[in-house]
Amino acid sequence: MEIASYIDHTLLKATATQADIISLCEEAKQFSFASVCIQPYWVALAQQQLCKTNVKVCTVIGFPLGANTTAIKIAETKQAIADGADEIDMVVNIGAIKSQQWNIAKTEIEQIVTAASPHIVKVILETTYLSTEEKIQIAEIAIQAGAHFIKTSTGFGGGGATIEDIMMMKKIAGTKGVKASGGIKTTTDAMAMINAGATRIGTSNGVAIMNGSNFSDAY
Repeated sequence: MEIASYIDHTLLKATATQADIISLCEEAKQFSFASVCIQPYWVALAQQQLCKTNVKVCTVIGFPLGANTTAIKIAETKQAIADGADEIDMVVNIGAIKSQQWNIAKTEIEQIVTAASPHIVKVILETTYLSTEEKIQIAEIAIQAGAHFIKTSTGFGGGGATIEDIMMMKKIAGTKGVKASGGIKTTTDAMAMINAGATRIGTSNGVAIMNGSNFSDAY
């Protein structure tokens, strides 16, 4: 198994600079990661750096709280695609889920999928904030709404991926993708998630994972 092909090489810190993003892209090219995952501001730069490679440009929408209005998330998505994003990782409306406003959550996901089409949309559930019942419900809704992946976490919510959540999500996702993110620091962590059913790994520790060295960050 070539673990690099599972990794979304991630840099979402507020303090990331242009030089940091260029370095991230160089690392992604070196290791042939699946994508770089960056803030929307950096999409055009990353696309410029990676346009002659197989590395995708992934960006985040409604990040990290999911509380933007749907109209804003749609506008963010369209701009990201125009700037060259290949994949969209959107945060669900967590407050709507906690309020059991399931139709609102589903409609928003459907609209983001439509705005991004034909590009891949990964729906971030932010599992750390949800009960088991809520996780199952929103995972099922996301798949019904056309999501290509369901994803555990932003990495900013104080929790991360767990084996139990990945196994549950894989069962719901079926042939769709499952992205494990948050707290994946080592090769052992990444392999455990893949063996549980993850088809993509979101981590800022991609280089450390490939080199078998100590992790550098918590995402």
